[in-house]
Amino acid sequence: MAVRVATSVLAVAALAAACSSRAAGPGAGKTAAPGHATASVTSAATGTSVRLRRVRLVVPAGEGGGAFATPRTLQIPAGWTARVWARVPGARMEAWTPAGDLLVSEPDNGIVTELVPDAQGTAKPRTLLRGLTEPQGLAFARVSGHWVLYVAESDQIDRYPWGAAGITGARKVLVRGLPDTDPSGDDVHRTKDVVVSRNGTIYFEIGSSSNASPDDLTMSPPRAVIMSVRPDGRDAHVVERGVRNGEGLALAPDGVVWTAINNRDNIPYPFHKKYGGHADAFGLVIQSYVNNHPPDEVVPVVAGRNLGWPYCNPDQDENHPAGSLARIPFVADALTNPGDGHLNCAKLVPLAVGLPAHSAPLGMSFLEGTKIGAPWSGGAVIAAHGSWNREPPRPPAVLWLAWNRARRTLAPAITMVTGFQLADGSRWGRPVDAVPGPGGALYVSDDTAGAIYRIAPPG
Repeated sequence: MAVRVATSVLAVAALAAACSSRAAGPGAGKTAAPGHATASVTSAATGTSVRLRRVRLVVPAGEGGGAFATPRTLQIPAGWTARVWARVPGARMEAWTPAGDLLVSEPDNGIVTELVPDAQGTAKPRTLLRGLTEPQGLAFARVSGHWVLYVAESDQIDRYPWGAAGITGARKVLVRGLPDTDPSGDDVHRTKDVVVSRNGTIYFEIGSSSNASPDDLTMSPPRAVIMSVRPDGRDAHVVERGVRNGEGLALAPDGVVWTAINNRDNIPYPFHKKYGGHADAFGLVIQSYVNNHPPDEVVPVVAGRNLGWPYCNPDQDENHPAGSLARIPFVADALTNPGDGHLNCAKLVPLAVGLPAHSAPLGMSFLEGTKIGAPWSGGAVIAAHGSWNREPPRPPAVLWLAWNRARRTLAPAITMVTGFQLADGSRWGRPVDAVPGPGGALYVSDDTAGAIYRIAPPG
């Protein structure tokens, strides 16, 4: 048993207005007043239509200050409520303990915090682990009938024995010497996520050291890959390649591991065509094209698969119908792979699901079998961190993707939670992870506001 917690075009009104930088402080722009303003989001793939309503974010006594010195609002499903549940500086990935406390990683602080729910509807923090190197991914599983906690540091994967009182023994390092700050590049992705499959295999990702450099493909240890290892630390090997930065890892209802991937930035136009006022725009970096290309990726982890980075990019404009974010074909990168000289992109398996370019997906959770109610239980949530160089910025949000049981795949996303970005493009918050928890609520971490939100259904 392993736990992390107990196609078509979208009409996504709230999302149209998401690179995983942990920078950016609270915005200084005007905040919207709470009220009865609503917006509808609809998935054309499933017909699911959800009404979002702007509500005031409740900040209990003692949880204010910082980003919450100014009243904040969020847009969430009608009838739901939003509350600051805990304050955790730089909060990243989350995992529920077997006893029902919430662990939260703080990579920048080198610690893992344990949040213990209290009678006031908030949680009391205590430091569980300290002195770690950029810890991020967290997962619980049973090994030989006993609970263990896995922690992904930026340079290694750890295992701790877990009992009724928490950690009961010394750390065992399963994989050492993972790529961290070296070799350096123009966009080094240090932090790592972790998930455990049904058979106990541990999967973790190693991000690229660059935006789009082929040098990553020949590095040792490898970069831009998904790897796996057995619970005893044996048989560590690469499972999937060409994965630029797959920070979101989650286990689907059919037992397959999926990953949500931050795609490249500043993509050059890939065709010898007229575009953006240029007679032949091939190889030019044009902001209007960059704004919507390439889509971020959501895919199953398949042994031996190559996702194409940095030679091939998914391009929804070449899909049928054009613009669809389901089963997206790949095209050659004009800079790294002109004329398919290094890799024939047309032969790659189409991308299962795309997210709007620069959404910056991070934490991912499937909701089947949890206390989350319908229709949300029939899908997955992804925390989108928001863009860093799009014009205008892609807003941070929590996205929901319906699970197609018959086809064993996800449908394109609709927005479930938004409102972290103000009208001037500044942000007061940026979600990192979203996990289901008690009362059918979602618990959303935010590394910019330094908080955990409880987004709860009616009742």
